[in-house]
Amino acid sequence: MVQSSAPNVDAWFAEVDPKRKAALEAVRTLAVKHLGAASEQMSYGMPAYVRPDDDAPVFAFNSQKQYISLYVSTRVHPLHAEALAKLDAGKSCIRFRKPEQINLDLLDRMLADTARLSKVVYPAG
Repeated sequence: MVQSSAPNVDAWFAEVDPKRKAALEAVRTLAVKHLGAASEQMSYGMPAYVRPDDDAPVFAFNSQKQYISLYVSTRVHPLHAEALAKLDAGKSCIRFRKPEQINLDLLDRMLADTARLSKVVYPAG
């Protein structure tokens, strides 16, 4: 799929390879759990989750030709460096060649940290 022109995430899922769909739906469920359905939108041709006060996604995922990619905040990666060292991971991207390789427990923890670190705190007064 690489980059989709789908107008929304539901339309994007309609284009997904059926062999990858269940895994990608599990990723979406975790993203909505931690980041909220209201933050979900298409960005750069893939599902992304954006804070209300920001234009940049804090999490995104995509179904590439050779792998599934998860884009997690660079602020969160260092918190999980040991687990990520065993995966095909770059500065903010984690790649999985097969859907069943996605570690949903690790992603759940990373998205919980993303939500915690992404909260905007405004000074009182």
